[in-house]
Amino acid sequence: MFLWVPWAWCGVVEDFDHVEHCKDYMYMGIPPRGYLAGSNLKKICQILEDNPRFVTLYDPRRHMPLYSAYTFKRSDGEKSMDQPWMYEPQLASSKSSSNMEVYPQPAQMHMRLMESQAVLEDFTDVPQYVRGQLNPDQHQLEPLDKAATYTLSNVVPQIREFNTGPWAQHEDRIRRRLNNYCRGNAYVITGVTSAGNMIRRDNQDRVGIPEYMWTAYCCPDYDHNAPYLERYRFPVFGAYGLNNRVNNAVVEVPIKTLETFLKGRMDVDKNYQIFYNDCVPDDM
Repeated sequence: MFLWVPWAWCGVVEDFDHVEHCKDYMYMGIPPRGYLAGSNLKKICQILEDNPRFVTLYDPRRHMPLYSAYTFKRSDGEKSMDQPWMYEPQLASSKSSSNMEVYPQPAQMHMRLMESQAVLEDFTDVPQYVRGQLNPDQHQLEPLDKAATYTLSNVVPQIREFNTGPWAQHEDRIRRRLNNYCRGNAYVITGVTSAGNMIRRDNQDRVGIPEYMWTAYCCPDYDHNAPYLERYRFPVFGAYGLNNRVNNAVVEVPIKTLETFLKGRMDVDKNYQIFYNDCVPDDM
């Protein structure tokens, strides 16, 4: 049995349950199963001001998150203004702070930081892409929870037209649905598939570009009197969309359909599962 002690608090962890409250951002405290890249992937407990905010599975080779898992907070959908972008110090060095930190000026940035993760300069000369959050600011309520979404370890390059069009519309659709009909906790996991394309800078591959974006939510305690067109999308439902300028509609699908779609596009095994027991309580 793992015994949590204060000095063991850290951002990059072996398992999400190795930090108190980090597993709380996943249904039953269990992350998606079936990812095959093993020890090459980094599990991040995203900590800001000494409190966990959400969790991320990160690919340090492609400098991109594979998914972020968070709990949805009822909100009005307002987006923060002028938030500073942050990075994960422990991706660069296990001896660094467990808290995400604001990026230093380029002249002060050490090589190990740039080798371990994306940096702001990677997005400078690629105007077709914007920094798309997996855990979006608009799905959080408290100022620090919103601020914590502005870490580049929670960001992938999204085609501008997709980010501001179909994807933004879907994020708001889910926000309104969960606001109106989810009675208890809503667990959300948003991730990517990649065909291997990269943002390049200085003749080097720097940041993986998603082929598809996907997302799913799990809300076991919901309004059983909701209109049918909303009710049948509970307790669990998913969606995916092509990260492109065209043919980029976000398609809502049952969770099993989403998992089948993703199995052919991600490095996962045949038992790949987004939510433990497909978001069905053990006592049912």
